[in-house]
Amino acid sequence: MQEKEASIPKHVAIIMDGNGRWAKQKNMPRTAGHKEGLTVAKKIVKEASRLGIKYVTLYTFSTENWKRTQDEVGFLMNLIRGHLRAEFQFYKENGIRIEHIGDLSGLPEDVQSEIIKAKQETAHFTGLTVVLAINYGGKNEIIRGINKFIQDKNNTDCLTEENLNKYFDIPDLPDVDLMIRTGGELRISNFLLWQAAYAELMFTDTLWPDYTEEEFRKDIENFAGRNRRFGAVINK
Repeated sequence: MQEKEASIPKHVAIIMDGNGRWAKQKNMPRTAGHKEGLTVAKKIVKEASRLGIKYVTLYTFSTENWKRTQDEVGFLMNLIRGHLRAEFQFYKENGIRIEHIGDLSGLPEDVQSEIIKAKQETAHFTGLTVVLAINYGGKNEIIRGINKFIQDKNNTDCLTEENLNKYFDIPDLPDVDLMIRTGGELRISNFLLWQAAYAELMFTDTLWPDYTEEEFRKDIENFAGRNRRFGAVINK
């Protein structure tokens, strides 16, 4: 009989949905929702660290988000840029290592610089790894990985799952154990398609700015009660 999986997921991925709707409910601009969402993200990251989770990937800005208004995109880029610059002390106090997943070259140069700087300055921290998915799309990452594989002149191997994984943005990123989506939508929206192949999915109607540490803990408890078979049949 297969051993029961550990109660604490190693890798949690979060689709932080509902910022705009939260702001609209309060007759505030969508940008206010994104700002509040950042505050919540810090609280959840800190709680994840306390619980002993090793990786948290936050769907921060997708490849499809460029379709939003110029003002909203500009605000989000400024929020990302300012957060990375201002939160080093938060990372240091909590031992948080920053990683990035997504097409870095498609971002404004100053945002690229801040991401690279945050990665370099936190590379030696040994606590929770926070992966920021910025200009990220699951299909986009797979296509870019395949193109890197083809363009690698030193590669004489046939394409397999194992060697393709080496060409993804973070080759050593473990598969997602638990994917949480707030905001009431029941889809994964092109997020970590490869890494989440066997992820447990959790959907909540709670809008991201209203998502609390308590609800996060309940989602982790729910995960602990699930029977993960990975395609196998378990005889009882």
